[in-house]
Amino acid sequence: MLNLETRTAILRLHREGHGRKKIASILGVSRNSVRRVLRSGEAEVPSLQRTERLAPHIERIRELFAACKGNRVRVVEELAAEGIEVPYPTLTAFCRRHQIGLKPKQRVGQYHFEPGQEMQHDTSPHKVEVGGRMRSLQCASLVLCYSRMRYAQCFFRWNRFLARVFLTEGIQYFGGATKDCMLDNSNVIVLRGTGKNAIIVPAMVDFGKRFGTTFIAHEKGDANRSAHVERGFHTIENNFYPGRTFADLDDLNAQLLEWCDKRNGSWTRHLRASPRELFASEVGTLQPLPLHIPEVYDLHHRRVDTEGYVRLHTNRYSMPETLIGRRVTVHEHRRKLRVFDGHQLIVEHGKLPHGSGRRQTLLEHRGRRKPLPPPPLPEETTLRTVAPELGVLVDALRKYHGGRAARAVRRLYRIYLDYPTEVVVAAVGRALEFGLLDLNRVERMVLRQIAGDFFHLPTKEDDDG
Repeated sequence: MLNLETRTAILRLHREGHGRKKIASILGVSRNSVRRVLRSGEAEVPSLQRTERLAPHIERIRELFAACKGNRVRVVEELAAEGIEVPYPTLTAFCRRHQIGLKPKQRVGQYHFEPGQEMQHDTSPHKVEVGGRMRSLQCASLVLCYSRMRYAQCFFRWNRFLARVFLTEGIQYFGGATKDCMLDNSNVIVLRGTGKNAIIVPAMVDFGKRFGTTFIAHEKGDANRSAHVERGFHTIENNFYPGRTFADLDDLNAQLLEWCDKRNGSWTRHLRASPRELFASEVGTLQPLPLHIPEVYDLHHRRVDTEGYVRLHTNRYSMPETLIGRRVTVHEHRRKLRVFDGHQLIVEHGKLPHGSGRRQTLLEHRGRRKPLPPPPLPEETTLRTVAPELGVLVDALRKYHGGRAARAVRRLYRIYLDYPTEVVVAAVGRALEFGLLDLNRVERMVLRQIAGDFFHLPTKEDDDG
């Protein structure tokens, strides 16, 4: 079949007065082909008119397609059961020609952004090896749509507090904010609704006013609307993580920031420039940073427990003993905690990893050391060197009398000085056998053993005489 250009040439040469034979010779086609073109008088290539085997059954095919839930193999089987034998490729081609089970294709376009018009923010879950084990991270990214400048950081979890922390750091990284900030429909920033009907959380609306930006959400399912930020996650997963090791999350974020700086300065083919070169013309259109940017923190109310700690995210932080039982206000920053009693700053802690279940005690909050025990009495030292029995009795007296044992030890020492050592040791040993600690009775036992040796005690016969 002759194409459009050949048919047009045949008609033009015929109008110029050339015969069919000469036209066929010049164009290298048969005279019959020239005759057919001249007979039709049209340059358009006629479409082939073929009868379709399935045309009489088109309504039945539509019914079976709906009943089989779009499974064309089942449609072929059902048609065969009804005596209509048709190959699977024939059925699929017939369905394509008649738009059976096909969604109408829509034209795609491009979004054009002026400098300082819009930035896009989104998060993506990533699995990354951190500190020798696989961890689930939330990678947050912020992109300027005109220059494609990118800022990204990773977090172990994601909530509204961390969103404010990240956006503050990202806007400071760019040196300003755009008029609009495009989001997905996540409930971290969107209170309810989707797309143009989305209602932003009031706290985030106030946050946006601080930097002169307005949060807007794209329509549900319209991921192409935030393609600049979405595409970057694929690059981070396949270009940043592979081949790198991370000791902890801070190490990962430090390397990620360095990687962003390098990528922002690299020439890209589709931009015909580097993001940093385009940013030079965009930075002047950004909303300027406020003169004062307050530190982002999350507010918690806690009561100091009986051990002198406050608990936050399963971690415990030490407090002064004077605050035990009092309610305090905890300001949670990204990397630190500040505890206030009313308006007075009480203590500042470094922030422990979320959910680690650890306890942090400052040096000034450690319990007072117990006073060292007083040195032993000179009398006690002498008694311990005389005989083991006397040392055992000294230990028993200290345990029994506690802090008032000095008087009893001195009493035992006087007994030792007043009476023979062998007798005292024997009496003490006998007393220890029965658990006797009464020194008066111990002294009487000593006196009984030495009766008549040192003293002439009166006897019954002397009394009768």
